[in-house]
Amino acid sequence: MKITGGFFITLEGIEGCGKTTQSSMLVEYLEAEGYHVTKTREPGGTAVGGRIRAILLDPESRGITGTTELMLYSADRAQHMAEVIEPALAAGGIVVCDRFADATLAYQGYGRGLDADVIASLTDIATRGCKPDLTILFDLPVEQGLGRAIGRNDSTGAAHESRFEQEALAFHEKVRQGYLAIAACDRERVKVIDASGTIEEVWAVLREVVEAAVKGRG
Repeated sequence: MKITGGFFITLEGIEGCGKTTQSSMLVEYLEAEGYHVTKTREPGGTAVGGRIRAILLDPESRGITGTTELMLYSADRAQHMAEVIEPALAAGGIVVCDRFADATLAYQGYGRGLDADVIASLTDIATRGCKPDLTILFDLPVEQGLGRAIGRNDSTGAAHESRFEQEALAFHEKVRQGYLAIAACDRERVKVIDASGTIEEVWAVLREVVEAAVKGRG
């Protein structure tokens, strides 16, 4: 489903890839260009989603199964679509979302090994078929990303959201390779950016990609 008038951008990548920082820079840039922008994230883009996020990312939730993760992310997404994303797109604005459905396939599919068809079915239910117009995948080596993420958590006091950072290196490598596989299957929508450079270097590439997509939309 394509919601007429709006433009939906999602940012994806492994832990510590810098997408959250780039998301803020992108929103600031688009707003300066005169666009009406809704900045949001998954999980946690709504009040209900915030409570789901607390469960999913809390290290004390280490006993959650992959299937439980999938169901919680899907519930968060259904509420997010209804409450935030669909209304913003219907109003003709740009939505910039920090993680979306590709994250579920990468983490719960490739990372946890859950069935891709089951994930696709739940995603269709939650999103009602709405897909991003543009997805940016920030790619970098797993060791570098985890190093950044752990350092960020230590400096910002975000240890309460560190459950995924505590996963084994092999899990994160599966997630990274999953993201790259998703990108390879949908090159028109998913644009891969090397995220190993400085914030300014990554931003320069991101701005160029987004400018071309937003200004070229029909």
